[in-house]
Amino acid sequence: MTALSSHGLQRATYDGLADPEPQSSGDTRRRSLHGPLSSVHGSIGKVDELDSSNPLRITIPAQHRGYVMHQAIRTGHVAVITGGASGIGRSAATRFAAAGMRIVLADVDEGGLAAVAEELRATGADVVTLRTDVSNVTQVAAMADAACEFGPVSILMNNAGREGGGGILAGETVWDATLATNLLGPVYGVQQFLPTMLAADWPCAIINTGSKQGITLPPGDTAYNVSKAGLNAFTASLAHDLLPTDGRVTAHLLIPGFTFTGFTTRRGIEAKPDGAWTADQVADFMLERMDAGDFYILCPDNETNRDLDIRRMQWTAADIAENRPALSRWNPAYADAFAAYMRGEG
Repeated sequence: MTALSSHGLQRATYDGLADPEPQSSGDTRRRSLHGPLSSVHGSIGKVDELDSSNPLRITIPAQHRGYVMHQAIRTGHVAVITGGASGIGRSAATRFAAAGMRIVLADVDEGGLAAVAEELRATGADVVTLRTDVSNVTQVAAMADAACEFGPVSILMNNAGREGGGGILAGETVWDATLATNLLGPVYGVQQFLPTMLAADWPCAIINTGSKQGITLPPGDTAYNVSKAGLNAFTASLAHDLLPTDGRVTAHLLIPGFTFTGFTTRRGIEAKPDGAWTADQVADFMLERMDAGDFYILCPDNETNRDLDIRRMQWTAADIAENRPALSRWNPAYADAFAAYMRGEG
C-alpha cells in the first residue's frame, strides 16, 4: 500500500436534512449522508472550457489528451477505480491519468496494483494503491477516506467483480461471495462516496461495471446473473435519484461485451479471441459514450454489434409482454421462433 502524504484535510459528516454548504474544489472533506438523497446536493459548479452545446462535455488540456470528455474528468481531480489491477479497470485508469487526473487504484491483487501503478507513474501520473476488498464495507470506507485526502474525487468507477460459476443450488460460499463483490461492493462504494459528491461544487460521475448477463440472464450462471441484474436495478435507481443535481453528478452503467480480461485468462485462454474486444477498446468506448451523456454504455465486440444486442434484449423483455415462459430464448419450444425473430422475420 502506498503511503498518503498529509494535506491537512479534515473529515466532516453531514447529519441534517437541509442543503449543506457546497464544497469548493479545495475542500475534499468526506461527507456522510443521513436522510433523503435529494436533500443533499450542490449546485452545478463552474468548469473550465465547457462546451455550451453539451453540458456533459469539457475539453481536457491539450498536453494531456486533447479531446473532449465528460466534465467530471478533470485535471488534478481524483479518479477512484476498484478492480484497477488489470483489465478494464487498468485501461480506464490509464485514460483518466492521461487526462491529468490523480488515480486511486483499489484491488485485492497487490502485485497487479503495484505493476499498474509503476506503469502510470512512468508517464508522470500521481497514483496511490490501496488493497481493498469491496465486499468489506469497513475497507471501502477506509478507501473513501484515503481518496478524499488525496484530492477532490470526481470519478468513482466501481469495477471490481468476480465470476459466479454457480447455479441455483450452488453453495452458500459461491452465492455470498458473488453477491457481496458484484452487488454490495458497488452499493458500499456509492454510499461512501456519494454524500461528498453531492456536497461538492464540481462535476462528478459514478460508473458501475455491469454485464449483458444481468439483462438477458443466460441459464447456468445464476449467481452472477442475479448479482449483475441487481446492479442494473441499483444503478438505474441511482441515476434517477441524481436528477436533482441537474446533471452535475451523473451515473453510468458500463455493459461490456465479450472482452479479453483477467477473467478470460483465468479460464485458460491466453491469446485474445478474434471475437473479443480488448479492455482498451472498452475503456475508449466508455469515455466516448460518457461524453455523449449515455446512462447505458452498451459495448459491442467483434462478434456482436449493437443491433444484435438490442434484439436479444428486446426478446427477453417481451417474455413478460407476450406471456412466454421465463427465459424463452433458451426454451427448446421457442427455438424456431427466436431464430426467426433474430432473422427479422418476427
